[in-house]
Amino acid sequence: MRKITTPFSMVTVLAITLFATACPDRKSIADIENDPGKYQNKEVVVAGRVVDSYGFSIPGTRVGGGAYKLDDGTGSIWILVTDGNVPSRGTQVGVKGVVGSGVNWKGKNYGLGIYEKDRRYPKR
Repeated sequence: MRKITTPFSMVTVLAITLFATACPDRKSIADIENDPGKYQNKEVVVAGRVVDSYGFSIPGTRVGGGAYKLDDGTGSIWILVTDGNVPSRGTQVGVKGVVGSGVNWKGKNYGLGIYEKDRRYPKR
């Protein structure tokens, strides 16, 4: 029994450690704006309220995209969506994505922004 338990325990501890280190910490938008070089091309998590949004989509498909501005109380930042829908104004969201400076989309420069990889909504 001990021969099976020890390797299983070691694998479990290793898996939990890898999972915990792979998740980026939640950052404030002010932290990202104050030191954009530190976060350039790095994955971050931010959360806040959508204050502005522009997008397009084809109903019934995931074809679409756009940009929305997220405000967390410390600042605001543009989030770019390349596939999928854009949340409407007033929506609370959490976003995981990669920080980019000089973000360009459809010929418009949004300055500092985040390319969205994943989005979560608060549980009700």
